[in-house]
Amino acid sequence: MGDALGQLRLAMRTHTWKGDGQRVVIVKPVQACDALTQDEGFHALHDWDGIADHVNPEIIPVDVLDFVRRARSAQRPDASTLAILVDYYFFHILSLLALRAWDTGDADRALGHVGRLTELLQGQHGCGQPFVGDPETLLLLATSHFEPDERGYVTLLERVKTLSPARQLAIGLGHASCTGSHLRFGFAATYGRSTELMRKDNFADYPWLLFGADSVLREYESTGSAQMAEALFNSLTADAGWLLDQHPFAERLRGLFPDLLQVFQQLEPRSEVYSPLSFFFNFSHNVLKGAVIDAALRGDAWTVSFNDLLTGPSGGSSSPRSREALALTLMAYARQHPHRIRGQLMPVIVYDVAAGRTAHQRTMACLRDATAL
Repeated sequence: MGDALGQLRLAMRTHTWKGDGQRVVIVKPVQACDALTQDEGFHALHDWDGIADHVNPEIIPVDVLDFVRRARSAQRPDASTLAILVDYYFFHILSLLALRAWDTGDADRALGHVGRLTELLQGQHGCGQPFVGDPETLLLLATSHFEPDERGYVTLLERVKTLSPARQLAIGLGHASCTGSHLRFGFAATYGRSTELMRKDNFADYPWLLFGADSVLREYESTGSAQMAEALFNSLTADAGWLLDQHPFAERLRGLFPDLLQVFQQLEPRSEVYSPLSFFFNFSHNVLKGAVIDAALRGDAWTVSFNDLLTGPSGGSSSPRSREALALTLMAYARQHPHRIRGQLMPVIVYDVAAGRTAHQRTMACLRDATAL
């Protein structure tokens, strides 16, 4: 396995692939796209090392491969593990291409091409591991690393608002749910339950939070979709007080309070049903990375995509039981490798029904107070 992973590592680092009698070298376009993206403030292919305080020199798929290699180098070659790692590499290439969609002059059309490639990657000839539910989530995951320069988030949001309504909704849906889980973690762990500190340190996230919440609210106004209601509430758990101060979003939300409060009440997490409100994490890409590492170590792909983890029974393409199993697996791994936050060692991925209930109750109390005004 060590030899097989060594060959795969060389292909990833040189962006050179051989198969079916062909040799394909994509190093120049990958480096060109990556350079443009870094100039805009995003390291789509590289992770941030919070301890060393710098960007990792190796691309993320190589970092993951090296982790798996340390654990399995003496074993027999496993085709399933190799396939998972190959597809994880190309997932990152597609994420990079998604960020360059606006270079083409027709970003909607370009994202459509990337979407079809994503379907091929996750289709019957792939490794069986679903990474995302739609091409729009590629943008979310490619930009979910810590970035010391946050100017790219402003530019990207401006670009997203030029897309078709359907693509804007898909992006908003992902960000509404994802930002809820991300900022719930920050509120409880990073900022010691201080919304003031959280708002100050996440000024780049809050415009995206509003964009996501507003997108799903508009769709709910049109369709009454249960999935949109769930995503809307998830976004409110991030910082309901702040969202209720954002006009005209807040006025439209208040107009729906009589119906929404009843719907929201039914979303309180229960131990017997998977709920995204019980799922907390620091950065989205760590969730997917954890799922891929676990799948590669076992040689068995999960059936759960990142998007599936952001929704309950109202959406997703996998069983709620599988989502809960993956969330618990990721939490167990995070507990084995905790990060030091505010002087304490903490897991950065958590699935906790009790904490989910607390977040639900806190948000419902804030909404009821707003109703009484």
